[in-house]
Amino acid sequence: MSALRDLKYGQWFRGADTDGDGFITRKDVRAMSERYIAARGTAPDSATARRLTEGMDEFWTNVIAPMDQDGDGKVDLREMTEGFKRALTDPARFPEQIEPVTNCFFDLVDLNGNGKIEQAEFQLMFNSISGVPGEGCAEVFAALDRDGSGALDRTEFHQAVSEFFYGDDPDAPANHLFGRATA
Repeated sequence: MSALRDLKYGQWFRGADTDGDGFITRKDVRAMSERYIAARGTAPDSATARRLTEGMDEFWTNVIAPMDQDGDGKVDLREMTEGFKRALTDPARFPEQIEPVTNCFFDLVDLNGNGKIEQAEFQLMFNSISGVPGEGCAEVFAALDRDGSGALDRTEFHQAVSEFFYGDDPDAPANHLFGRATA
């Protein structure tokens, strides 16, 4: 595991720790979905809101909660980083480990349902889910839009998520997918 991945995982952790208490809890994961539901202007009792909430609950249960080594119901940065290090060892396992969540997330971010994520949709995700301010979002988006089409297709989005979680290239555009990865 590289120091770069530790930085990226730390950035992801800071976005997921919605209340800033140094832990990710079920409440934090639910708050991420609530922020996104509110940012989308979706009614909290809509099918889309229920789908996102259920998906985030599954994410907590299947991905984050198992990282809780001491059984206290919350995951600190060390537990999460060690959990990612154990789970994300082989990029060839992306289809089983991350792709299903990424597909669901792509569909939710694609507000107009055109099969692409435009910059405005990406900005909304960047700000609301990750809790990361928009500075640099246009630059990150342009770097992830590898074909220069002005939108991220599903392949580009998967490539970005895979590069973020598995990559060790310090110049990879996806290093900043969840905000500027800094020490």
